[in-house]
Amino acid sequence: MSSWPLLSIVTFLPLAGALFIFLLGRAEGEAGDRNAKWVALWTTLATFAFAVMIWVEFDPANPGFQMIEEAPWLGGGVSYKMGVDGISVLFVVLTAFLMPAAILCSWNSIEVRVKHYMIAFLVLETLMIGVFCALDLVVFYVFFEGGLIPMFIIIGVWGGKRRVYATYKFFLYTLLGSVLMLIAILYMWGTAGTTDIVKLMDYDFLPEAQTWLWLAFFASFAVKMPMWPVHTWLPDAHVEAPTAGSVILAGILLKMGGYGFLRFSLPMFPLASVEFAPLVFALSVVAIVYTSLVALAQEDIKKLIAYSSVAHMGFVTMGIFTLNQQGIDGAIFQMISHGFVSAALFLAVGVIYDRMHTREIAAYGGLVNRMPLYAFAFLVFTMANVGLPGTSGFVGEFLTLAGAFQANTWVAIGAATGVILSAAYALYLYRRVVFGAMTRPELATIQDLNLREIVTIAPLIAATIWFGVQPGGVLHVTGPAVQQLIQDMDVAVPRAPVPVSELVAAPQGEAGHDAGHGAEHAPAEGQH
Repeated sequence: MSSWPLLSIVTFLPLAGALFIFLLGRAEGEAGDRNAKWVALWTTLATFAFAVMIWVEFDPANPGFQMIEEAPWLGGGVSYKMGVDGISVLFVVLTAFLMPAAILCSWNSIEVRVKHYMIAFLVLETLMIGVFCALDLVVFYVFFEGGLIPMFIIIGVWGGKRRVYATYKFFLYTLLGSVLMLIAILYMWGTAGTTDIVKLMDYDFLPEAQTWLWLAFFASFAVKMPMWPVHTWLPDAHVEAPTAGSVILAGILLKMGGYGFLRFSLPMFPLASVEFAPLVFALSVVAIVYTSLVALAQEDIKKLIAYSSVAHMGFVTMGIFTLNQQGIDGAIFQMISHGFVSAALFLAVGVIYDRMHTREIAAYGGLVNRMPLYAFAFLVFTMANVGLPGTSGFVGEFLTLAGAFQANTWVAIGAATGVILSAAYALYLYRRVVFGAMTRPELATIQDLNLREIVTIAPLIAATIWFGVQPGGVLHVTGPAVQQLIQDMDVAVPRAPVPVSELVAAPQGEAGHDAGHGAEHAPAEGQH
């Protein structure tokens, strides 16, 4: 095992790169912009190398937290504490993996304030990785909310015509939910006397307190996912964001909501999680079906992909609250896979937008004649988005549906309709953009993928196919941690006549009765 503080290195190395670019600010013009791009690229590649070291040194057989780093910070039970387990380690790697692609796809498309743009992305990378490594509530909250600022700036400065509207909508939606989470964190700190996440997982909050705390955290994580009906900020943010902004927004930032449910809602508020599971199921099925139908009606490519992201996040929330191994494993796998696939789809949109400067589906057609490499790459990611066997998209959807069938058959049937609808809108998009007749004369001279674009997209194709064929690379890392989480929940819901995962599967009245019965006999707050 390395004696280096790998988690701190991988978290703050991008911040060091941002500072270096800032100090290079005296170099003006093309030379200064070129230097900023190369510093940002090499910084993100170095960060990815350290993230791979974390993945290599991580012991999947150990379900607990590893590589823990701790130092005193604010006092009163608040400390700088970092660590990863099987649930969080892959998100660190995913974040570091996508950032070089975000820098490369911006290489020629961003022409104003390039240095500031690169600084914003490097700061954002530090804040995102910090979210997945933090083992203290206050540290987590600082990273979680801090990520709003650079993304707000990225969309607001380098976005489209309606960027100001989109940024304020994004900021206000997210901030409103987070204020409630902050109140909950302060209550937990005052009650438990610590903000250490590991200790709080073993702390027994009163059943009544669990309900309100769960709702407060839910308000923040539901907006971040985003879940229906608080999803409306996402299509606007995607449409107005630059390509790299959409890549990171879809690839990483949406996953923070699902990660929050797994890190806080389930282990810290198990009684409330069982009680509210039917509500989450209902919202998830509505999200899957409704947003898939809305996607069918879109004429803007980015908006269609944005609505498809909401539908795929519906599978994630459904899988998490099945409270069984297949469902939660599938939810984590779906988040990792969606990180590759949705990021790649937005990259694909960015490729043709850079050439044609329009995202209207009707403006395209017949691209396969001029762009065969692009057509192949777009096909791989479209099929993964649909959930074709052999791609990573299939594994996540299959496991979440398998977990849902164990928990509630009707929920699984409702969600399965989303698989059909996703095929409808994804194949409809692909047919109109890639096949058919060329609709505009400019398409007759459009150029295929260049070397930079191939280098950007090829690793995502490889990851999409590799994890579709060999999903064990993810599942053997997440499995033990998920199994431990489920066992802890089974212990934490006392007097339940069946395990928690089966309790959720009970008919509504029976489940509510059992959960209430367990709550009546729950230990007093703070007791074990």
